[in-house]
Amino acid sequence: MPIAANFTAVFQKEWIINFTLCDPFGNLKYPDLCNLLQLTAAEHAELGGISFTDMQAHHQAWVLSRMRIEIDKMPRWKDKIYLKTWIVSLENSRSIRAMEVYLNGEKIIGVESYWAVFNTQSRRPENLILAHEHFEKFEQLRGTQLPFAKIDSPKDSKIVGTRTVQWSDLDIVNHANNVKYLEWCLDTVSDQFSKSEGIAVLEMNFLNELNLHDKVEILFAQSKQNQHTFSISKAQKVCYLAQLDWK
Repeated sequence: MPIAANFTAVFQKEWIINFTLCDPFGNLKYPDLCNLLQLTAAEHAELGGISFTDMQAHHQAWVLSRMRIEIDKMPRWKDKIYLKTWIVSLENSRSIRAMEVYLNGEKIIGVESYWAVFNTQSRRPENLILAHEHFEKFEQLRGTQLPFAKIDSPKDSKIVGTRTVQWSDLDIVNHANNVKYLEWCLDTVSDQFSKSEGIAVLEMNFLNELNLHDKVEILFAQSKQNQHTFSISKAQKVCYLAQLDWK
């Protein structure tokens, strides 16, 4: 698709939090926050001519590799929030995208994400074919206080659940959507949400894709008093790591 007439290098999107996105306390659920981030990034890419549809002409798609989310507070039911996003860097097969969430003019969430170009036929990373020079890159403008990081796999993890990838877990790239990994992990610590004020920092590493009928183990370790580390493994190969710092 051509570049949209209303394309801007910094994109802002309004969302209203409806009840289907909320937990029993009326807060936006963490997986749904990630969905809104994903949808906002996708809309910006579409306006700029590097959407999934544009990339599929070359059998390419964006896949999430790492993400760091710093949370001051979560939006609640009926809140009107604004998501702002821009590209920090984009070269070859990799891109860093920053995002911020605003409520009543106040920044409440900061995000830094790392994306890779993925060939949907070979299932391997490759350089982006489409032109992207019209996207201004804001290398000094970051969304988080600290950059995303590599998570070390804990040695003292215990298995807290198993999962077989279902049809409902798959996305348009024909693998388990990144939000599903987080959802599976959070379901194993649901009691924690009634004992804490929520998550302050959520760090995620996406290492290997999961496909329909894959069987995985969900592992958990408490790194520090207020820090939990999850991993999802298939045949003892780690596919996903998440580190949660609780408030």
